[in-house]
Amino acid sequence: MINAMRATLLNCTLRRSPAPSNTELLLSVVRAELERGGVETVSFRVVDEQVLEGVASESQGEGDGWPAIHDAIVAAEILVLATPTWVGQPSSVAKRVLERMDGMISETREDGLPIATGKVAGFVVTGNEDGAHHVIAELAQGVIDIGFTVPGQAWTYWNKGPGPGPSYSETDEGHEWSRRTGETAARNLLRTARALQPR
Repeated sequence: MINAMRATLLNCTLRRSPAPSNTELLLSVVRAELERGGVETVSFRVVDEQVLEGVASESQGEGDGWPAIHDAIVAAEILVLATPTWVGQPSSVAKRVLERMDGMISETREDGLPIATGKVAGFVVTGNEDGAHHVIAELAQGVIDIGFTVPGQAWTYWNKGPGPGPSYSETDEGHEWSRRTGETAARNLLRTARALQPR
């Protein structure tokens, strides 16, 4: 019998709480669909956690918030990384997350397999500029190196398109597509996570 699935969601916005986050709004679509599927979720706004620079899972100094996030990733079968797009790139917060996750490459489970074995990852990207596919590709390559499985269509995104324009929360344009795609991503993540669990 497969145990209940768990998901850790990391919002890599640059905005500290309680500032509104466009990325959080779209991430909430994926979270809601996961929860409809019976998944237990925990979410972090990483910029609030004082994650210090480094490439290790252990604390890198007083107040380092990474160890708690690391433990939540390890405890879950599903990881969702969410980031805004800036100059066509993932946020600096998302890149710091990947740097800290580098420490997981050398970690193993009790059975000797890599710590990320059997875990899946998906992505949420927002921004009023192009670059979402590039950002998804960067994040996917990073987590695959660490050992995560990335299912097909395990992402959703929203952007305004070419040129400057309103943010996600300032328009309804494109929301329906992003919602449908996010719900599909959540279902694909859950199905794949279940398939990868030992029976």
